[in-house]
Amino acid sequence: MTSPLWTEIRAEFPALARWVYLNTATYGQVPRRAAQAVARHFAHRDELACDDFLSWFDDADRLRGLLAKLIHCEADDIGFVSSAASALSFLLGGLRWRPGDRIVTLPDEFPNNIYHPALLAQSGVEMAEVPWERFFEAIDSRTRLVAMSTVNYMSGFRPPLREVSRFLRERGVLFYLDGTQSLGALDFDVREIQPDMLAVHGYKWLLAPNGAAFFYIHPRLRELLPPSVVGWRSHVDWRSVDHLHHGAPQFKSSAEKYEGGMLVFPVLYAMEESVRMILEIGPAVIEARVLGLAAYARERLRALGASFPEEHAGPAYRECFTSPIVAARFNAVDASVVARRLRERHVLLSARHGNLRVSTHFYNNEADVDCLERELRELLPAA
Repeated sequence: MTSPLWTEIRAEFPALARWVYLNTATYGQVPRRAAQAVARHFAHRDELACDDFLSWFDDADRLRGLLAKLIHCEADDIGFVSSAASALSFLLGGLRWRPGDRIVTLPDEFPNNIYHPALLAQSGVEMAEVPWERFFEAIDSRTRLVAMSTVNYMSGFRPPLREVSRFLRERGVLFYLDGTQSLGALDFDVREIQPDMLAVHGYKWLLAPNGAAFFYIHPRLRELLPPSVVGWRSHVDWRSVDHLHHGAPQFKSSAEKYEGGMLVFPVLYAMEESVRMILEIGPAVIEARVLGLAAYARERLRALGASFPEEHAGPAYRECFTSPIVAARFNAVDASVVARRLRERHVLLSARHGNLRVSTHFYNNEADVDCLERELRELLPAA
């Protein structure tokens, strides 16, 4: 589909008929085709009484292939988890930490990247939140891991990942990325970034239900990181259910070895359809659409007197705020109150740390942004 018909695509999302939805950074809308895939799965279960359950894992492998195509890796690099937090916990719980090790992240990161690392203080691990302007100088010989998001959930800051990854690889520092706030909106090529782990919960920009999450894990890290979830699928020959192996498991070399047990098939069938839709439209086409709408929203909000985080960043890094998330601040305005008032008018966005957060996806259009502008003119005191 080289020239998407956005009106037809928009019809795939029933909630948009009733809501001006500018809140994908909180929840993405699930397309009809994804919901229908879940219904088909349950109907299939009834038809065959789950007798063919092993074939469901073949279907999950088909989704692995689609996700690998989306981020440009091998299917063996993809594992399924219930959330990005689970993937990060696999990593942090599987490494052997030494007193004096450091984990570095950026300020205002999503709590996943702060809470668990901070708990490692009991093992003598130091957690450091450093401003972007001092990030590179903060990486020292004790830095073991850097954890950050592809796009900051609060400000929309988009770090230059190629530069960061190259710098860390040269120093032997592990690089963990949370791609939940961008994958599905922004094109991503894991070959260019080469993180050690990329975790994505698909309920935002990938337009999947909660619980549909995956992680990419680089082969070099798979050699070092033991599975922390061990179950009946841990052994290499787990499909031989008539004679399951008893004894210590022999793990596969692929990312599947981290899954351990059953998968949450209904949400994975939904994710498959959403990912297929994104691939059909084209990730590059979607990125251009999303960033164009975000730029339009920024322009309309600026006309109402909003200020933006990039205005306080150094000139060299202002372009790092080109992302699907627009964080607008209005003087003497309680963003949480305004967000609630907008919700009463069926306009959905979020308030995050004093900012009104507008997040447009490819199913939005300029009319959505125009409606937001009209409503804000009525609500803001000096607009």
